[in-house]
Amino acid sequence: MISRYSREPMARIWTEERKFATWLKVELAALEALAEQGLIPGEVPAKVRTLARCDQECIAAIEKETHHDVAAFVDQVAATMGEYGRYFHFGLTSSDVLDTALGLRLKESATLLLAGLDELLQVLRARAYEFKDTAMVGRTHGVHAEPITLGLKFALWHAEFQRHRHRLCQARDAVSVGKFSGAVGTFAHVPPAVEGRACALLGLAPAPVSSQIIQRDRHAQYFTTLAVIGGSVEKVAMEVRHLQRTEVREAEEFFGAAQKGSSAMPHKRNPVLSENLSGLARVLRGNALAAMENQALWHERDISHSSVERIIAPDSNILLDFMLHRLIGILKGLRVYPEAMAANLALTRGLVFSQGLLLALIRRGLSRDAAYRLVQRQARRVWEEGLDFASLVASDPEIGAYLSAAELSELFDLRRHLRHVDEIYNRVFGEQARGEEARPEIV
Repeated sequence: MISRYSREPMARIWTEERKFATWLKVELAALEALAEQGLIPGEVPAKVRTLARCDQECIAAIEKETHHDVAAFVDQVAATMGEYGRYFHFGLTSSDVLDTALGLRLKESATLLLAGLDELLQVLRARAYEFKDTAMVGRTHGVHAEPITLGLKFALWHAEFQRHRHRLCQARDAVSVGKFSGAVGTFAHVPPAVEGRACALLGLAPAPVSSQIIQRDRHAQYFTTLAVIGGSVEKVAMEVRHLQRTEVREAEEFFGAAQKGSSAMPHKRNPVLSENLSGLARVLRGNALAAMENQALWHERDISHSSVERIIAPDSNILLDFMLHRLIGILKGLRVYPEAMAANLALTRGLVFSQGLLLALIRRGLSRDAAYRLVQRQARRVWEEGLDFASLVASDPEIGAYLSAAELSELFDLRRHLRHVDEIYNRVFGEQARGEEARPEIV
């Protein structure tokens, strides 16, 4: 099921129109702060708010001559203000505007991403309870290990994305800063009080110290956080892809009646949405690397970082926003096949209970190696001869010397393996997990 998600809210943040509007917002905040400090006439901010107009085409034309985007912006907007234009961009340098505006747009983007994470967490929680007792085989190295439930997978992902929510809040705080400290960060022409007031008007924190720019460790934290979240999106998508394999087919993406899986093979039902997410996560990781490369700049600033950020800032935010909502759609529409899970759980004829048997023999006095070899001897016959593990164990006189038939039966009881699921849910979901859902029979 493809989510009915629209990228427009996030994409709008990164349009040229919003860029210039945000630059103007920063300039107006600076004027307000300058006027409050008595550095420019008190009527200037109100007059400028009334008169200022951005004309993108005009800015573009001026930039062809100036080869400087902020200078072109300042020239165009100042020209719309008449005599008050001389106060526009007063005491500021380009990066005061650029970096503060970037902080505003990253903060807004992070807030949208947090909303996407919250929706995803709701879906993960709902499906975790839906499949809390749906037994399936756990796999390590791709090989059957011991029983789990499908709900535990969703609970695991929920806990992971809850951690991502915390990380993203921290990253949002890291980039939600502004600066009005001038060309090398010394406040040579505008006092720190102007920066503090302007940032407050914008809902940003002032950078405690800056050069000409806000330092790019903040942005590296932000974009690596997006990449780490994308890695978990890929992790879930990878699991869906594995579960949809023909030999497994325990779950699969929703497949519409008119959907086609292949231009050549009419029978195909491919996990294309999940594969798409796996690919897109690579782009986020590449962008994160670029953000880390931006940390080292010459002296108080060069511009090698700005060209990179023109690409990675819109791309990473829009991309992760899309990925989160695509994953929401996949998980909401995920088709689950408990019968196939039960069949696969039984595929190795009881071998998934081998560790319980091993530990029971150890508790009865055998050395670990001796117990291991006893169990492995019968396990090998299951692999090689296709026999039933429980039957082989029950008929083994050496094992029977230590464990009764009733004790062996308990060791091969699925409920014994899953007896702590409630406690795990309490850890993940807290007190709300207690008694929230009636426990169905294990299927």
